Amino acid sequence: MATDYDEVRSDVKESQDRSLEALQAANAPDARSVLAELDEADVFDEGLTPGGEIVSEELIVQVVPQGEDEFTCNSCFLVRHRSQKARESSGHTYCVECEG
Repeated sequence: MATDYDEVRSDVKESQDRSLEALQAANAPDARSVLAELDEADVFDEGLTPGGEIVSEELIVQVVPQGEDEFTCNSCFLVRHRSQKARESSGHTYCVECEG
């Protein structure tokens, strides 16, 4: 007697049927309830910026002026220590990382 190795085994077939029945019996939300929840969430987001920050709060940041031994790179615009200066041309200073 020939054996068909492509045929699904009976134990695998039963577990597939049980999985399908479990998925069908699951209490999944319908599309209308999902849309209603999204609309409700939009109402609460009106006081927020696109990034999610609250607009009414104040930011307090202490600004420290650039020191005598520092410069601002004209490529990356970061304030660097003078030991990281790579070159200076026509009044523009570039750091070691940008000159690579």
